[in-house]
Amino acid sequence: MNHWIVEAVCTGTARPFNGAETSAIAKRPREGAVQVLKDGLAPDEQADRRVHGGPEMALHLYPLDHHDWWRGEIGGHPALDEPGGFGSNLAVTGLLEGHVHIGDRFRLGTALIEVSQPRQPCWKIEHRFGHKGMVAKIIETSRCGWYFRVIETGEVAAGDLIERVSIGAIDWSVARVFQALVAGKATPEEYAELADLASLTPRLREKAAAKRR
Repeated sequence: MNHWIVEAVCTGTARPFNGAETSAIAKRPREGAVQVLKDGLAPDEQADRRVHGGPEMALHLYPLDHHDWWRGEIGGHPALDEPGGFGSNLAVTGLLEGHVHIGDRFRLGTALIEVSQPRQPCWKIEHRFGHKGMVAKIIETSRCGWYFRVIETGEVAAGDLIERVSIGAIDWSVARVFQALVAGKATPEEYAELADLASLTPRLREKAAAKRR
């Protein structure tokens, strides 16, 4: 299967989250067409631009399939009923980390986007859901989601297709890259491959290069 339905397009604003901390992890569905720009959807915010947003992490997709799995792990939570509950911009079912490769390109509405890196989980997920241990579970299971860069700007709306138009690094699924660079389960040879993988974000290529030495 090479195409899936975008069930919701979600954006958010930075809001008080934990004391002085702010976060835009709570993304809400938008109605109608939304612009897809080089830095992401317009408008959409990221509270900490060091680790979210920008051209290399313009759009985030966290598979809707994982919401049901999390219900089995942590029970019901209102955010699990929200398509953007994990900070995802795109709500899609059936497209998973093991099926998607670094450098895969997708037609999203009228935009063209490319898979750039897995999402590295942080404490904000556990704070949002009020459950410790979620980050460890993500690392264990590779239920991480991923980011896209925008190759061609355009528009997307709920109900549009996300269609894979080319496959990138066939040997490097999002799940495998996540296990290598976040879980730390890789050989020196694999780190060397990742350091030379042009479609992987520069920050993670540098991380791989440091590990191969």
